Amino acid sequence: MDLLSEKLVPEHAHEVKEEAREFATEHIEPVAGEYYASGEYPWEVLEAATEAGIVAQDIGEEWGGSGYDLQQMLAMAEELYKADAGIALTIQLASFGAEIVEDHGADWQKEEFLQPVAAGDQLTGLAVSEPETGSDLAGMTTAAEKDGDEWVINGEKYWIGNGVEADWVTLYAKTGDDPNDRYGNYSMFIVPTDADGYHAEHIPEKMGFRASKQAHIVLDDCRIPEENLIGVEGAGFYMLAEFFNHGRVVVGGHGIGLAAAAIEEAWEFVHDREAFGKTVDEFQAVQHKLADMQLGLQSARTLTWHAAERVANQESSGYWAALAKTKATEAAMDCAEKGMQLHGGRSVLTENRISRVYRDVRIPVIYEGANDIQRNLIYNQAPM
Repeated sequence: MDLLSEKLVPEHAHEVKEEAREFATEHIEPVAGEYYASGEYPWEVLEAATEAGIVAQDIGEEWGGSGYDLQQMLAMAEELYKADAGIALTIQLASFGAEIVEDHGADWQKEEFLQPVAAGDQLTGLAVSEPETGSDLAGMTTAAEKDGDEWVINGEKYWIGNGVEADWVTLYAKTGDDPNDRYGNYSMFIVPTDADGYHAEHIPEKMGFRASKQAHIVLDDCRIPEENLIGVEGAGFYMLAEFFNHGRVVVGGHGIGLAAAAIEEAWEFVHDREAFGKTVDEFQAVQHKLADMQLGLQSARTLTWHAAERVANQESSGYWAALAKTKATEAAMDCAEKGMQLHGGRSVLTENRISRVYRDVRIPVIYEGANDIQRNLIYNQAPM
């Protein structure tokens, strides 16, 4: 069964989709269970992904990437996340935040920082969330102050992908204190991870996305050159808002891939297992669960691909991105729940893929803006 067919995918993204599917089949699926059990960083898979042209391809051709657009990145995401969410996120995070530098940074910043990432010689990350706040972008407390020709940064960041492994991170920090302009008080910076005052350690073991590493970062009088400011001071919130509109559509792809994995596992299990003299798939209650899973996946996938087109054309981007992210990630949760029910007692065995998917689906409903926040955006930005 081809749950992720090309029918909804624009023709220019077909080749990217097929390459991602082939890579996932050859390099991710055979080792997914092993990495989930060990929780180790999948360096070998990341290296293979770099050689296959899967990593950092959202960076423009001028700076060494392939310049993949939003629809191509979505096509890649749904295939990789179907194979394994943790490894897929590691591949995606290799260039996470680079788009902000490309869209708003100076040419010298792009040459020095983007080109090594596009070549696979460096990793980056995006440092936004903090220990006490994640969704309130205008409530972050990590601050950057000018001191001569340097910025001095103090504060903490939490849940930062590649915070330990990265060579540099794109960091969001408070640079103003105007109570009448909460959103104009923040800026974006390039922070090398070997800068004095940058300290990072891995967050303890997670229940899902085990092959992806997140960090707790402490910035203690961390000094960076003044020219490491991205764009203009005070524009950080608006840079992130634009960035997350694209990111949330791609997270819709995370949900689609996970939902497809849950359906695939459940379908195979019930068709191979017998009870009361017949295969389990012959029971109408089972058929209805599988039908509901298909309804959830296909409606979410249709919405997400429509949203990708609308966001790419900058048509009510925040609204459509929030719709796609919310619908697709919650469809994944529902499919995983039903998949567990259909597996019965075997669902709790960690060796079974469905138990992995069940734990993984809890995470995308939180990152890139928790779904309750997405509902706020949907209501407030509805084109009524």
